[in-house]
Amino acid sequence: MSGKLDRRSFLGKSVAASAGAALAFNFEEKVLLAQKTTSGVKTPKADVNPKAFSVGKIGDLTLTRLICGGNLTSGFAHSRDLIYVSALLRQYFTDEKIYETWQLCEQQGLNAMILRIDEQVIRLVKTYRAEYGGKFHWLAQCKMTEDDVAVDIRRAIDNGAAAAYIHGGVADKLVSKNRLDLIAKALEIIKKNGLPAGVGGHSIHVPIACEEAGLDVDFYMKTINSKNYWSAGPMPRNDSVWAETPEITVEFMSKVKKPWIGYKILGAGAIPPREGIKYAFESGCDFICVGMFDFQVEEDVKIARDTLAAKLDRKRPWC
Repeated sequence: MSGKLDRRSFLGKSVAASAGAALAFNFEEKVLLAQKTTSGVKTPKADVNPKAFSVGKIGDLTLTRLICGGNLTSGFAHSRDLIYVSALLRQYFTDEKIYETWQLCEQQGLNAMILRIDEQVIRLVKTYRAEYGGKFHWLAQCKMTEDDVAVDIRRAIDNGAAAAYIHGGVADKLVSKNRLDLIAKALEIIKKNGLPAGVGGHSIHVPIACEEAGLDVDFYMKTINSKNYWSAGPMPRNDSVWAETPEITVEFMSKVKKPWIGYKILGAGAIPPREGIKYAFESGCDFICVGMFDFQVEEDVKIARDTLAAKLDRKRPWC
């Protein structure tokens, strides 16, 4: 018997021997296991009988308070100075792995995804709905230019998005240039087409400016986390800070009577889910957006359920 066994073979045989073995593996090993067990295998169309999950409303949409984010499945990561991570994500998240991840989310009771608008996402969503029976609400992240504010909005409307919002980085720049007129125009187009209209932002100046201008915003996407990780600041630090002023954000948003979806709540993977989810809900978020690998879905959903079921030290009323 050979004394050598390659890492992938060992992991594959280990998981076959014990279904619970993955619980002991670290992040790298879980990634290898997930690739090993699904490589080349079409995910079957499964009946989805989701467990009930706490919900809220944005316009007429009823959404679970945990929403799955789409950066990971689009192969994009705020990876600080690790230049290979986005390429690694694109290798990991094959079409089948994306469908599997989305199915896991729906099976765990989640009914909403925040995804970009591009040709790949449009293709994936159409296939997932047609071949896998996917039913999640798609909240579309829309970019825009000063010359064409509706370039992504039109595609969101044409391809079945349930809501649309202005990309946080875009809104940051428009507010810094005092171009609230363009934000107002984009919101008007979204709402005229019957979709809830939102505005994203990393900077607290985005919701402040929108509220002061009286813009017709249905919901905000605003970053929030405790900054309790080593690379969190102070600014400027490349690709590490998205909630530079969490205390100011919590104070201002406590007065805003519109739904708030918190994002970057885990500092792009730097904050443990149990800490980040609790902090976000206690800070006043009505919903949270969390990007998840397939092997994280069940655990993150359980943490969110437990957090919402517990007594929260929350001052902001639920919207």
